[in-house]
Amino acid sequence: MTPSVDEFAHEAREFLGSLTRDRGDVTATKPVKSRYALFSGSTDDELAAALDYQRAIFDAGFGWIAGPVEDGGAGLPPQYERAFAKVERGFPIPSKGPLSVSLGMVAPTLAQFGSPEAKSKWLKGLRRADVVGCQLFSEPAAGSDLAAVRTKATRENADGDWTLNGQKVWTSGAHYSQVGIALTRTSDGPRHKNLTAFAVDMTAPGVEVRPLRQITGAADFNEVFLTDVVVPDAHRLGEVGAGWQVAIAMLMHERNAIGGSSSGGSGLFRMDDLAAWISDLGRGDDPVVVEAFAKVYSGVTSAKAMRARADANLKANGVPGPEMSLGKLALTANLQALSDLVSVVLGPRLIGDTGAPQSFAWSELVLSVPGMRIGGGTDEIHRNTVAERFLGLPKDKQKYTQTPMTQTSSDADK
Repeated sequence: MTPSVDEFAHEAREFLGSLTRDRGDVTATKPVKSRYALFSGSTDDELAAALDYQRAIFDAGFGWIAGPVEDGGAGLPPQYERAFAKVERGFPIPSKGPLSVSLGMVAPTLAQFGSPEAKSKWLKGLRRADVVGCQLFSEPAAGSDLAAVRTKATRENADGDWTLNGQKVWTSGAHYSQVGIALTRTSDGPRHKNLTAFAVDMTAPGVEVRPLRQITGAADFNEVFLTDVVVPDAHRLGEVGAGWQVAIAMLMHERNAIGGSSSGGSGLFRMDDLAAWISDLGRGDDPVVVEAFAKVYSGVTSAKAMRARADANLKANGVPGPEMSLGKLALTANLQALSDLVSVVLGPRLIGDTGAPQSFAWSELVLSVPGMRIGGGTDEIHRNTVAERFLGLPKDKQKYTQTPMTQTSSDADK
């Protein structure tokens, strides 16, 4: 018998309470953060904690609540998933950051486009975190213009395996992933109709992962080289030549995952905690601080309402839509507002490591916020998506012209 949402939430609360009490690495109190950052990289301990936690909640029936029973899910309606997420925010659980791409992008894309063989091989493992996934999209010459990927997939005959050759870059988590979803060029046909997507075994011969060391010392991103990597046709996602549809769907899943952070899912926008911190510093009566706080508060509140509408659309259609781009834009705006707030509150203490709690700890976030205008798709691309696919505005039909120094082509035929 299916429990009610309230009964389900009670069971989740009881489970998470026992889980956090039993684990020595998770305390019942909120720790004071030593740093706030967006691109900090995941330590081995953080990855291990995320994997252990996901496996524990999966085995208890909370790891894939709305997933089909035949694929390993609990088969419950989406509102049960939202109820669990709400309960979860009340407990000091490990960060899910190391698994954000795997659970938020790779798993739903594989579920949507994967063959029965591919889903049988990877899907349950992804949801239980026995397998971690990454996104093999961006290339040195194909970032925002994703349709320009040059990684090639070829095969000797119509029924044979595929051989992949090329380079991917800025691949989050590739160094601890076992499967990657790769967008490849499979023909010289018309733009957007010459691409095919594959699930690639990251442990296969010919796959080389090289971490990209950041100025912070972390290495959250990687470049991935594919040299004569053999991929079975059963691991192809979607039809041959229909990779652009798979890519768009995966990007929508990405924006769905990112958009949740704009309304507080990241933990950075806990307004009660921010208010208490400001009060402890004696800045609560400063009108400039009050105005900056109000801007963050109103942005997060608006994002929650927008997120609710996006979730309703997801429930109705089964897949994320172009409105997910609004979530990404909201996240960028809210992070900038938060950066402005902590800068106003702390002043010079933001850049001087005096040892005072929650002061210098914010500096890395302030420096990394501009990067979010690029990560997950540039803000400019998202604005185009909102304008053309959400508001129905006409596409730009202007053709670029060739000059002696440059030769570019229009994307007006997208």
